[in-house]
Amino acid sequence: MDTGWFKSTHSGAVNENCVEVRLTDTAACVRDTKNRTAGTLSLHPTTWAAFLTTTKNA
Repeated sequence: MDTGWFKSTHSGAVNENCVEVRLTDTAACVRDTKNRTAGTLSLHPTTWAAFLTTTKNA
């Protein structure tokens, strides 16, 4: 599975203060839309799932 890069629909049309995510079988990769070449944060799928659960419940 590879979803390609995407951002939340809550981000709107302007790329201010957004991150993009790419899901693969082994990682959730996260990067800044304002500086895509600065690097990527790779998270284990269970860590990503825990992050999403925590932020949705906040």
